[in-house]
Amino acid sequence: MSDQKIEQSSGKDKLDENTHRKIGNLRMVWVRAVHYPKQIVFAGIALMVAAFATLAIPIGFKEIVDNGFASEGGNIAPYFQALLVIVAILAVATACRFYFVSWLGERVVADIRLAVQKNLLRLAPGFFEENRPSEIASRMTSDTAIIEQVVGTTVSVALRNSVVGIGGIIYLFTLAPTLTAGLLLGIPVVILPIVFIGRKLTNVSRFSQDRVADVGAMVAETLGAMKIVQAFGQEKREHDRFGGAVNATFETAKRRIRLRAALTAVVIALIFSGITMLMWRGAIGVSDGSISPGSIAAFVLTGGLVAGAFGALTEVYGDLLRAAGAAGRLAELLEEKPEIAPPASPITLPEPPRGQITYDNVTFAYPTRPDTNALQNFSLKVTPGETVAVVGPSGAGKSTLFQLAQRFYDPNSGSVRIDGVSLPSADPGDIRQRMALVPQDTVLFAASARDNLRYGQWDATDEDIWKAARAANAEQFLKALPEGLDTFMGEAGTRLSGGQRQRVSIARAILRNTPILLLDEATSALDAESEKLVQDALEHLMEDRTTLVIAHRLATIRSADRIIVMDEGRIVEEGNHDSLMAKNGLYSRLADLQFNSGDLTQKPSKAKA
Repeated sequence: MSDQKIEQSSGKDKLDENTHRKIGNLRMVWVRAVHYPKQIVFAGIALMVAAFATLAIPIGFKEIVDNGFASEGGNIAPYFQALLVIVAILAVATACRFYFVSWLGERVVADIRLAVQKNLLRLAPGFFEENRPSEIASRMTSDTAIIEQVVGTTVSVALRNSVVGIGGIIYLFTLAPTLTAGLLLGIPVVILPIVFIGRKLTNVSRFSQDRVADVGAMVAETLGAMKIVQAFGQEKREHDRFGGAVNATFETAKRRIRLRAALTAVVIALIFSGITMLMWRGAIGVSDGSISPGSIAAFVLTGGLVAGAFGALTEVYGDLLRAAGAAGRLAELLEEKPEIAPPASPITLPEPPRGQITYDNVTFAYPTRPDTNALQNFSLKVTPGETVAVVGPSGAGKSTLFQLAQRFYDPNSGSVRIDGVSLPSADPGDIRQRMALVPQDTVLFAASARDNLRYGQWDATDEDIWKAARAANAEQFLKALPEGLDTFMGEAGTRLSGGQRQRVSIARAILRNTPILLLDEATSALDAESEKLVQDALEHLMEDRTTLVIAHRLATIRSADRIIVMDEGRIVEEGNHDSLMAKNGLYSRLADLQFNSGDLTQKPSKAKA
């Protein structure tokens, strides 16, 4: 889907007619189902046995009527016993069909989810800027649920009813060819409304799925920002907004339900009207002796089964259309190609790593803002072991340096190199393996403290973890947790304070033990006590590493080896703290603004940041 982006939930209800109206989208499901041939075979055998057992019931009734009720003194026990055996076979076969088909449905959905997640993990961050993660999450839940229903229920029902319908028609011909021929003449009358209404149902089904996705996205957004919602007293507004989305979903669902109800009503009315007329003609045949009573009983039962089978197939078609839309949406995620990918023959980064970072005449604009350059002819060389601080106003391009160094994006022109190797020539995984990041907004997972700490080095021992925690000034509060390292951190680490979360993030970076360290101002939102603890931890982390520091609080970078001042994507000043203050330029103005406005309560310290 290189030129096809996921729809944004912005009121646009535009459908891709070429993608989402095709039953052929379900091929993606079939490709995964055939990986389990044993289950398919067992399900198929059980389905055929159940279908033929169903058709055998009218045959049993025919024999009972003709050889039992209709004959004087006849022994009807064997016929009823045979019918009971048929019913028992039907019950067992139906249970086996349900088990194997349901197993297959769950397994296929699990495989699709795994495949989608695997592909999503390969995509660059830019994809998730243009496509909402909550919308993607909805696809992996609601859309896969639709596919599970189709594979686990609808398909087997369709196959069973197809066998019953075709087998029933064949049997009807053996009973009463003339009546059956009249029955078949009504089939085109039934198919036409299926095709006509089904086309409309396709669009509405896709529309309905989009509205359900909107609801899921809104719930995730609101719950994720619950503190802000309540702090600003916006509960009623969020409730009203959610109510609007739910009502929009309901209105769309009503349209879909009306179409499906109309489709079902029209088809069943046509089928049973035809059956009634044929039964009327059959009753006349019984009265004049051209058809036996057992035959007409069997014809009525079989005709009902055939009518029910074709009636169910109309609903199956609607479900298949919904599943085709869901499969199309998931196929978009599966087919999305990563913009940042390893080259065919990646260059191996030099060993041992040195930690040199070079930006050479780089110009870059984010895909979502192509007309605004975040960096403009930017050049910088960070030597191994050097600490370079990057300062400047918001929007100057500071964070972009990190994004490019980790190769989340490629520059529009110029090059970025690690240890002399141009990043597009190397494997992105190898590049990132040489870096540790301490972000400004700490990201912790809803997992244990242990799993959060060893996220950058998963095979770390508890001894390694505690050593890193000690260096990050995190040992004391981690040991005080109710279950130590096994304590659940809560969603986004909500069970910890801001300073504690930052120190966990620093310990994670220490444990990763990489030659390059990227620090995105890790102390800007902390109180003085927490900041001192975090600053001390950062000193340990920065030792013997190439460090690139984004600094918003200038007091934290005074002893950096070099300070570069950025503005509008360019370096406008460069030097150390004293030389930059003497220039009375942008750095000096930023420093005066911070120190004199009370943003900082302490004078610049000599501790590294």
